[in-house]
Amino acid sequence: MAGFSIQRWSVRHAGGLDKIYRYISRLMFKLYPVFHWLGFARLERPVVFIEKHTKGFLFDCQMCGQCELSRTGMSCSMRCPKNIRNGPCGGVRANGYCEVNAEMPCVWVDAWTGSQLMDDKKAIDLVLPAVDQRHQHSSAWLRWMGEQHRLTEALKK
Repeated sequence: MAGFSIQRWSVRHAGGLDKIYRYISRLMFKLYPVFHWLGFARLERPVVFIEKHTKGFLFDCQMCGQCELSRTGMSCSMRCPKNIRNGPCGGVRANGYCEVNAEMPCVWVDAWTGSQLMDDKKAIDLVLPAVDQRHQHSSAWLRWMGEQHRLTEALKK
């Protein structure tokens, strides 16, 4: 139960954690040239180590490699026993707990609660693509950084 209390703390503080997340995102985007120079392949292991332990502790992150915490109220949707990525299954118990694991708060009830504390309350409404299993146990941060850089470069052309 201790793990659930930490995750619920993260949901209750989703607004502040989202601000930290956005700050780190901007910083990492600015550091793209340094990361590129060092080599993304070389950085994968240490960045995964940091992500796994930080996000694992705070959010019980499952390391899908396609993190959406900033859209799901700081509740990792991949904790859902059914791996449902776009909202609750409909089997949420009356007390807000999971139908599969009666001792576990529903990931999506927490996601909704946390999302309402964040600046972009509508982000949770975005329908996400299925998880690409090829990215399992890889760095979502490094992938995001590369995607953002490619988008920025494409917009310049």
